[in-house]
Amino acid sequence: MGSLRTCSRSACQHAAVATLTFVYADSTAVLGPLATYAEPHCYDLCATHAETLTVPRGWEVVRLALPSARAEPHPDDLLALVDAVREAATDRSPETGPAVRGSKGALEPPANVSSVRRGHLRILREQ
Repeated sequence: MGSLRTCSRSACQHAAVATLTFVYADSTAVLGPLATYAEPHCYDLCATHAETLTVPRGWEVVRLALPSARAEPHPDDLLALVDAVREAATDRSPETGPAVRGSKGALEPPANVSSVRRGHLRILREQ
């Protein structure tokens, strides 16, 4: 699991629950759910600082609904990822046939396809 992001306010060590961004052209501050990734021009805020947010005079605040509980990974997400990897590893072209498992259990290209290995990637060329 990734590291816990903390509030961007100085001296605040509480967990971040919201992300604040500014749209300077529209004089608008947008406060929404915690962003997936920490962005350089966004601010992560804890629940207390998100609730007490104030903006400069003349600015608008757009408050998007914050989730009541932190989202946990769902088992279906992992299964979907596994299925996608398996589908990508299977060759579906009719002339070459599907990839087969080798002696060590790894997927290998069919016999009529040459393989060149570069680092952790493999280039498959039809003969």
